[in-house]
Amino acid sequence: MKRLTIGLLFLAILGPFVAAATLPRIITRGAPVASLLAASPVRYRVSFPEPQHRWMQIEATFPDVETETLELRMSRSSPGRYSLHDFAKNVYDVHVFGSDLRELPATRPDPSGWNVRAHGGRVTVKYKIYGDRVDGTYLAVDSTHAHINIPAAMMWAHGFDDRPITIAFDQPDGLTWRVATQLHAGASPLEFTAANLQYFMDSPVEFGQIALREFTADGRRFRVALHHTGTDADLDRFVKDVERIVREEETIYGEFPEYEPGAYTFLADYVPWAEFDGMEHRNSTVITGRSSLARDSRDVLDTVAHEFFHCWNVERIRPKGLEPFDFDRANLSGELWLAEGFTQYYGPLVLQRSGFADLPATTNVLNSLVDGVTLEAGRSVRSAKEMSQMAPFIDGGRPVDRTNWSNTVISYYPFGAAIALAMDLSLRERGNGSVSLDDFMRAMWRKYGRPGGSREGYVDRPYTIEDAETTLAEVSGDRAFARDFFARYIQGHEVADYARLLARAGFAIRRPNQGRAWLGDVRLDFRDGTNAPGTRGGSAGASSGQRARIASLVSPTWPLYASGLDQDDQLDRIDGQQIHADTDVAAVLARHKPGDSVTIAFVDRSGSAKTASITLASNPHVEVVPAEAAGGLTAEQRGFRDRWLKSRVALVAR
Repeated sequence: MKRLTIGLLFLAILGPFVAAATLPRIITRGAPVASLLAASPVRYRVSFPEPQHRWMQIEATFPDVETETLELRMSRSSPGRYSLHDFAKNVYDVHVFGSDLRELPATRPDPSGWNVRAHGGRVTVKYKIYGDRVDGTYLAVDSTHAHINIPAAMMWAHGFDDRPITIAFDQPDGLTWRVATQLHAGASPLEFTAANLQYFMDSPVEFGQIALREFTADGRRFRVALHHTGTDADLDRFVKDVERIVREEETIYGEFPEYEPGAYTFLADYVPWAEFDGMEHRNSTVITGRSSLARDSRDVLDTVAHEFFHCWNVERIRPKGLEPFDFDRANLSGELWLAEGFTQYYGPLVLQRSGFADLPATTNVLNSLVDGVTLEAGRSVRSAKEMSQMAPFIDGGRPVDRTNWSNTVISYYPFGAAIALAMDLSLRERGNGSVSLDDFMRAMWRKYGRPGGSREGYVDRPYTIEDAETTLAEVSGDRAFARDFFARYIQGHEVADYARLLARAGFAIRRPNQGRAWLGDVRLDFRDGTNAPGTRGGSAGASSGQRARIASLVSPTWPLYASGLDQDDQLDRIDGQQIHADTDVAAVLARHKPGDSVTIAFVDRSGSAKTASITLASNPHVEVVPAEAAGGLTAEQRGFRDRWLKSRVALVAR
């Protein structure tokens, strides 16, 4: 989710330490660049009068204002997120002062803006902001730390995009906190700088009770700054595991990026009140969760593998739709299937290669990708490009109004991961294992990531879908193959032949319930609140006399769709049998075979009683199994699988 060229990251712990971040950019308005270069920096001061009440005080000064009206803004979006978050909702007690220090009135052009006139060339704004969500997007303040996503906390101004920035933090009374951030060191231990707005807005800050560790890999420094409730031993183990992942991912691209300040930093919060999240930045990442390092290390490392992969993919190999980043509106990209989906694919793959996942775990991942993307109705409605363009709607959480997304949308994360799987295995098949998706990612890195940017926080060569297709043609040596792959699986609606592709690697696809009658994966709720997850093995329990309500949309790919039943309708009888629990549905299906017709009696949500006849189908769900469990693994299959799934670190070290 993030990106950019040369952005600087600085980590400090009671002194300067280097970290990193990526910064998006908005369109420059206002003073000419030559004037801005000579202008004084924007200055922020952050204080915590009552951290236990979840708010902090901000004072921001904008000197050398050259426009009649200064347009102050709170961001509506945040780098790495693709939807709107409208951070102004938590701002209050706003006071604006001019160059003579007298308070000025501010008009509100919209919910996220404050316009100031008659300022005398200098504006200071003071305000409070509330925050109580520990994740990669929002602000959280309490008596243990301040977890700050800059767009969620700091006002900025139109026309000041290229103005340097200084930010200073005041210690809360009676506390001694440390700072971890990707910003540059300033004049004092708690002061930091950024070259421009883009870099500043993409630079998260952790200010609180932090433990720090570091390691070196291939000449690069890596820091882990952790706020948690565990032990030092937990942290030490975590750092060793992170190092294994870091080294494994380097082998994919052949080198680490240049972490401009000299280090990459993992900013991690594992506390009981945190949300599970990860957010990448140019030279750092934020990782949060309410789990513990000791208990849930597998899930934690999965997030580490995903987010660190972004320091190449998205942070530097950046889609054109995300460059520069616009903080006033949602950013639209048709390439998130690659930016996020391919990263989603590599996360579990890196865990397998680095020894944190075994073959059964990796098989489960393959199973979820193949079964999910193959059978989801949304694939026939939107292409991978169009799914990516849905990000501004689906990235922000559940909407208030009902949607039909379960029938029309597949998240670009698994959709893109399934495409990555198909591209990887297709390249390996064509080259007999000598060419792979690793080569494609390395080529994208050389062409679009490594060239960097002329300004910190920017990417000079963002790519398009056409660029990605051209790169595939170059890597495969076959333009027709690349054109066909993109036309069918990215711009089109087809699904790859996973059975053939996976067979080369010693995996079989089978239909465990083939021949069993199926009416769809309908989910039922009962009037006493008991949930029956549906006909794929839900709980058995509802008492007699209960009736079932359809609790989710009915997919047009299910036989049940033809009955006219849909969400909120009440399912009464199937084949004459009263339905009081999901086990009743299973019992009816067990008496029939695919092709049989059954009568369904139901009451629609208007209260009208209806009947319909449907023809049952064969359960279409598939599962991926290792060849060892389906007849045996050949030497050729083992070699192909090993080249795909085994660690590359050992090979590079030879």
